[in-house]
Amino acid sequence: MTDLHVVDATPEHAAEIVSVIHHAFAARRVLDPPSTQLSENVTTVAAALAEHGGLLVLSDGVPLGAMLFEQAGDILNLRRVSVDPRSQARGVASAMVGCAEEVAVRRGLNRVNLIARIELPDTVEFWRRRGYSVVDQQAHNLIFAKAMPLELEVPTADDMRAIGEELAGQLRAGDVLVLSGDLGAGKTTFTQGLGAGLKVRGAITSPTFVISRVHPSLVDGPALVHVDAYRVGGFAELDDLDLDAGLEDAVTVVEWGHGLAEALAPDRLDIVVTRGDDDTDETRALRITPVGPRWATSGVRVSALGKN
Repeated sequence: MTDLHVVDATPEHAAEIVSVIHHAFAARRVLDPPSTQLSENVTTVAAALAEHGGLLVLSDGVPLGAMLFEQAGDILNLRRVSVDPRSQARGVASAMVGCAEEVAVRRGLNRVNLIARIELPDTVEFWRRRGYSVVDQQAHNLIFAKAMPLELEVPTADDMRAIGEELAGQLRAGDVLVLSGDLGAGKTTFTQGLGAGLKVRGAITSPTFVISRVHPSLVDGPALVHVDAYRVGGFAELDDLDLDAGLEDAVTVVEWGHGLAEALAPDRLDIVVTRGDDDTDETRALRITPVGPRWATSGVRVSALGKN
């Protein structure tokens, strides 16, 4: 397959983008009420690109796909997502969406939104497969949203605890956090911050030798269930811990849970902590990825400390 090249679109690309939009939407069945995409012209598209940007997909210089952006606060709205019908099933749409999400992260935005027509089930399913959740419906329009990952540089262990404590204020009973990362990178330190923020009883240490430990709330809030999946042989063994029996009543943190704990809940925070190459440097990279409808409209927010 010929390589696809996704470029940041500028007003100079307006004519190519209009061509893609018109080819894409003219090929769709007529909807009631009708789509407004065919009203786009070089002037309207150039103005949108100048203000908010967009993407254009090229192959050997031929435009195959396009989308326009509209930024509103900390939200990136995707508009006029279009693939030339002659280029279907070549991964054009997936390439654009992946790049759009990278743009949102680069701009420091909280989430990506878009509108899809309920009468187009294939389109609806595409967005669901990409991790987008329906957060609203307006007549024939489904409003999809997906929270963006948060990437932080964390200078010290105290900073890691502070981030965990701040994040705790956004958690509620039933939330699941899957923690992964290098040995000694700071996963337990992060969990200690969560415990402080949730105001739970007991010192939080690595649960390696007990696999699972429950910390009850001191303030009538959710308990913190702290699990170490390092020695767990698979999801069946993790399931034998009967964690699901208490998921709705507690905040559950699973260290070393990547590839195992995701099945515990469709809504979760995937958190990866990595250390640098220099063992003398305390700085850690922290990536928090919200997954599922629970986080689709809110995402997670942490103070400006260490934000990339």
